[in-house]
Amino acid sequence: MVSSLAEPLLALRNIRAGYGEAVVLDNISLELADRGSLAVLGRNGVGKSTLLLTIMGFTTLRRGNILWQGRDITALAPHRRARAGIGWVAQEREIFANLTVEENLTVAARPGRWDKRAIFELFPRIGERRANKGNQLSGGEQQMLAMARALMTNPALLLLDEPLEGLAPIIVEELAGALKRMIRDEGTAVILIEQHAGIALSLTEDAVLLERGAIVHRAKSADLMKDAATLDRYIGMKIKA
Repeated sequence: MVSSLAEPLLALRNIRAGYGEAVVLDNISLELADRGSLAVLGRNGVGKSTLLLTIMGFTTLRRGNILWQGRDITALAPHRRARAGIGWVAQEREIFANLTVEENLTVAARPGRWDKRAIFELFPRIGERRANKGNQLSGGEQQMLAMARALMTNPALLLLDEPLEGLAPIIVEELAGALKRMIRDEGTAVILIEQHAGIALSLTEDAVLLERGAIVHRAKSADLMKDAATLDRYIGMKIKA
């Protein structure tokens, strides 16, 4: 969403996409700067997850282009987008249940800032359980592991699909703290989908609101946080900090 003289890290141009013949997103255009952060908000079913799946290359793209660091990746396979530096944490987490925490991290590891030592500093809770298998972790610990495993690929951009959904308040607080450090201290570029709108807006620089597969509002996150009428119109709920 952020525009500048510098080449954007990610740019979507006039995207129309969906699944098979079904169109979910239409006329989506946005930019994200290097080290930028974007909250994607909206009611359930408006296309938020489809937006991330489209960036990763898992949907049927009917029109438009996706540019990554100035390069057109519209036709690039999902695994090649991942190798190019786009990390993704799906709602389903998709950790390896029969591997230990440490093994989950090792299989994803690529050279860079985020190694196991840095990960266990960011997520001490899973550091304490490094020898436990994925299926021996709580839901919150599994979410931490999913985020940690994505970071171990050392992506330039991390896509997060409702990472706080269904978690206990203490875990939400811990994960929000980790996200704040990733975004503000480490400069990790992030696109964040989250039902906890107040948290999402407090963590990110920019925000878009989706309605029926289209972007209907763009704003600085700090400004949108104060815009109760717009949030009520498109989210239908009060923000929760």
